[in-house]
Amino acid sequence: MIDKTVGTAAEAVSDIPDGASLAVGGFGLSGNPIALIEALLAQGTSDLSIVSNNCGVDDWGLGILLDAKRIRKMTSSYVGENKEFERQFLSGELELELTPQGTLAEKLRAGGSGIAAFYTQTGVGTQVAEGGLPRRYDGVGGIAVASPVKDVRTFEVSGTPHEYVLEEAIVTDFALVHALRGDRHGNLVFNKAARNFNPLAAMAGRVCIAQVEELVEPGELDPDQIHLPGIYVHRIIEVGTDIEKRIERRTVTVVTEGEN
Repeated sequence: MIDKTVGTAAEAVSDIPDGASLAVGGFGLSGNPIALIEALLAQGTSDLSIVSNNCGVDDWGLGILLDAKRIRKMTSSYVGENKEFERQFLSGELELELTPQGTLAEKLRAGGSGIAAFYTQTGVGTQVAEGGLPRRYDGVGGIAVASPVKDVRTFEVSGTPHEYVLEEAIVTDFALVHALRGDRHGNLVFNKAARNFNPLAAMAGRVCIAQVEELVEPGELDPDQIHLPGIYVHRIIEVGTDIEKRIERRTVTVVTEGEN
């Protein structure tokens, strides 16, 4: 039996060094591996290159690492909801590789599947393919680093030629993910929207660390319900079902008297 459980979040991330690259699950504030992120913050690890759909908010999720200036580069598809992110990027303190959301998901999946690169129509005819997107500013309004030109080829699909841009897969040193349930072998089950980028991030990390709300024994999970097989997971910690889960924006409907 391969028992992949680790006692604490601090122990689980203890060998993540300065300068490491990480794929981190989460979409907005849903499915954030917050216990592992907080352990990484407490550890003091810095100069990180992180691949994640977004960077949390100013005081939660990956935003706490950003606020402590532990992140050197973000590869993301959405960069709103975080004023400190905007400040660091425009001042030249933070590098950003802005990537279309579906492309980012496929780059992670491809990396975890051993696929070096793939062609996609997404981004053809834009700066995604033609280059020139700001990746780092110089602090005075100029562009210090811009995105490169990418290879574009024409392929005939269903008898019609279309242009496609080449996108390289992503493989990172580590992955941090959150799941609803997992067993000691590392098999994971995600909860609804929290599934988001978590399986893809897990696949892309050479070492995947998973936090789960409930840890069960091998055999307790229905094989047909497992979303990510344990072959992708190397360490697993239990954080409990009462772990904090935040909502980005609460919306309410005001119903006046007499309305149904």
